[in-house]
Amino acid sequence: MIFPTGNARLANLEVDLGLKNQDFNIILSVFYITYSLCEIPSILLCKHIGPGYFLPLATLGFGIVTIGTAFCENKGQMMACRILLGAFEAGMLPGVAYYLSRWYRHAELSFRLGMYMVMTPISGAFGGMLASGILSLDRVGSLTHWRMIFGVEGIITCGIALILLLLLTDSPSTARWLTAEEKELATSRVMSERVGQEEVLDKMNLTKIKNGFLNPIALITAFIFFCGNVVVLGISFFLPTIIRTIYPGRTTVEQQLLTVPPYVVGAFFLLFVSWLATKYNTRQVFIFFSAPTVMAGYAILLGSMNANVRYAAIFLTASAAFFGGSLCNAQCSANTVSDTARSVAIGTNGKFTFSSASYVLPLIRATLLVMFGYLGGLVATWTYLPWDGPMYPIGNGLNLAVSGAIGVASIGGLVWMKLDNKKRDQRTPAEKEELLAGMTREEIGNLDWKHPDFRWRP
Repeated sequence: MIFPTGNARLANLEVDLGLKNQDFNIILSVFYITYSLCEIPSILLCKHIGPGYFLPLATLGFGIVTIGTAFCENKGQMMACRILLGAFEAGMLPGVAYYLSRWYRHAELSFRLGMYMVMTPISGAFGGMLASGILSLDRVGSLTHWRMIFGVEGIITCGIALILLLLLTDSPSTARWLTAEEKELATSRVMSERVGQEEVLDKMNLTKIKNGFLNPIALITAFIFFCGNVVVLGISFFLPTIIRTIYPGRTTVEQQLLTVPPYVVGAFFLLFVSWLATKYNTRQVFIFFSAPTVMAGYAILLGSMNANVRYAAIFLTASAAFFGGSLCNAQCSANTVSDTARSVAIGTNGKFTFSSASYVLPLIRATLLVMFGYLGGLVATWTYLPWDGPMYPIGNGLNLAVSGAIGVASIGGLVWMKLDNKKRDQRTPAEKEELLAGMTREEIGNLDWKHPDFRWRP
């Protein structure tokens, strides 16, 4: 879903609304307050009514509020719209990751999630092109200037939501386009990887929810996603502003168009690396390698005064910043047994599945992932401050630091997974039997990553 605040800023949004000092940053921030507060309730609602209805309805709500933003007259009205947008978008990323985990096996999720997450840089590129095209018009109905951007993009979003209401289905078992045999095969493929599970869509309970939140790799991945979103959302919010400081003599339309190429590069590498992660069934190493590339880009932005060099550094940063989101969500899902745990874990990661121990834990983990990740978005709204320009040493320095933290955390997580797997491999059959002795089927199903046959998938 596109919300073109950064593009609208170049089209005199601040002047028309009477924004001063850090007002723009405040407007960006309030989105993440409701986003974080609504994360868990949204993903629970997604499980209750099913992603086939939840995802289109959330998209429709987002589109309606975006249209309403076009009619804002002051700071308060804009903040109210941003608060509502945070509530509508809260369950989208964990909901999509949870939905895809109902269809695909662990090794297949990286690329599929990548195909979804690539919409982030593509929406940035498309938003820049669309904004430049819209701004070349005199008016759209009664709307002019930046208001046209919100109006047109909101209408497009509502149209897509209505189409999704007709096409999207909850799971393979309800897919109208599959035969009975194909439905059974799709369900069996997913179930084959669920250690200790007897059903694909499970019911939630406190044990599953706790295991979803306390999965060590989910917590590490959530931290990585948090750091990654500081970078990615900083780019999304402030790239037009940064371009304006690099090339102040260009027209507004030219500045909008200059935001497009870095997003295109980011989209290419997101899909390419997600494909590699799926091909080799590994994610942690690729997450690590994103860090030094992003660090190099921000180091150049900190050290160079040359406009063309600074613009080239944005390409370097964008090439590695975006693919971390898809890999974090795939990693969280790959290291969760049940559906409920997976959903909550993905939600924690922030950019973060839902059902029985098969679907409850994935849902919890999905929520954990997304929730933490978009707290990173809250930080990102304050990385580029008006008085820090045009070089923005605070914003670029902070992004350099969090990129380094991604490298340290990803390597630490990789080492821990290998050591813990080695420890699990050394258990004898008798020791495994002793661990499960006296447990009911339900208790065994609730073990998730604590099950002796579970292995981490780096």
